[in-house]
Amino acid sequence: MRTIPVARRPNKVEATEFAHPPSDDRSFAAFLSSLPDVLVARDFAAVVDAIVHAARGSRGVVLMLGGHVVKTGLAPLIIDLMRRGVVTHVAMNGSAAIHDYEIARFGATSEDVASGLRDGTFGMADETGREMNAAFERGMRESQGMGEALAIALDMRNDLAHPELSVLLAAFKHGIPATVHAAIGAEIIHQHPTANGAAIGDTSHRDFRRFAASLDDIDEGGVVLNLGSAVIMPEVFLKALTIARNLNDGRPRGFVTVDLDMQRHYRPRMNVVQRPTLGSGRGYEITGHHEIMVPMLIWAVVERLG
Repeated sequence: MRTIPVARRPNKVEATEFAHPPSDDRSFAAFLSSLPDVLVARDFAAVVDAIVHAARGSRGVVLMLGGHVVKTGLAPLIIDLMRRGVVTHVAMNGSAAIHDYEIARFGATSEDVASGLRDGTFGMADETGREMNAAFERGMRESQGMGEALAIALDMRNDLAHPELSVLLAAFKHGIPATVHAAIGAEIIHQHPTANGAAIGDTSHRDFRRFAASLDDIDEGGVVLNLGSAVIMPEVFLKALTIARNLNDGRPRGFVTVDLDMQRHYRPRMNVVQRPTLGSGRGYEITGHHEIMVPMLIWAVVERLG
């Protein structure tokens, strides 16, 4: 048996990387600097740095949203990032768009699925389905994307409960592309008798093309964050990235991707974190509840931006 001196052994953790207890300075900046410089805490800091670097360097910061992020009350934080000029594109699945529309229109969302499923009333709210589907038909006639059509429909109303909480409406007012990526049959508004498959397909497909066009901006220093979409947005992102690279000699490259969700899933890991960053860039997985981790991330970005 041979032994070696500790001084020759590589160590993964140093005492200087340990966390710090609260001191007289109780600011959020002090809290951030007190985190241990290990594992996901180190990744979290790297993601914050990447977003701040992208914002200061005028590179793209793309947010991909699942429905849970909207219905857990995080819209004000996302809207604030848009107001600060950090976010350059918001892409969301159909669920996120429905929650966003209902919060703006009625001030409430997220029904009890189990109880409504028993008597066939789940997803059958008349106003939501009728108004959103009407927006898609108008959008098809006027060559609008789904996100744009919904934002215009909201902007035209004078009876909104909380217009200031709509991600789609805020993006429209700030001139930021906001795209919605539908999955036929996966969203409650497709149950409504006024649902028009042609209008849904036309407006959502136009948004897919717009999303692909926005990915040019993440080349060499941009960031793509997938917040809470386990299937739809990772799949859409992979195809949109293929289009962008097909048209631009293999670019965009050298960007950072992040999957932040309550649990780790196959598609976000492969289609967001790993495959897009092979050969260049870096991907991160941060696991935790949206209602805690997303505010921490956005507060950290704003703190670093000053």
